[in-house]
Amino acid sequence: MNSVPMISHVSVGVRDVARAATFYDAVLATLGFKRVFINDFANAWGETFPTFWAQMPFDEKAPTPGNGVHVCFNAASKEGVDAFYAAGIKHGGTCDGAPGLRPQYTPNYYAAFLKDPDGNKIEALCFLPPTEMSQLEA
Repeated sequence: MNSVPMISHVSVGVRDVARAATFYDAVLATLGFKRVFINDFANAWGETFPTFWAQMPFDEKAPTPGNGVHVCFNAASKEGVDAFYAAGIKHGGTCDGAPGLRPQYTPNYYAAFLKDPDGNKIEALCFLPPTEMSQLEA
């Protein structure tokens, strides 16, 4: 068994690093993450290690979001997913799937999808315990 995490970090391309910082500071704070790296062309968030990056493309061409690509962040609760979505909408993101159950994945998959101001698709997810599922279904 491998003892290192499968993924070191993920990056999305942005046109405006300051605008991306404002958006991701708000959205990721709802999930307990903070900005841990800052420079003129990139910012990164995590707990202590820079796990998620929003940066200008290295080749200096315009950033474009990938079709079918998205980054999913873990949330500790339904309230975390809801706060992530609300912060994203407030800070220039657009809805790509309001908070709710996604039973097509698993019965207790609760998630919200946003597009950041550059069109990158992001998600927040938690798995609801049975007690919360029954409240939503009532």
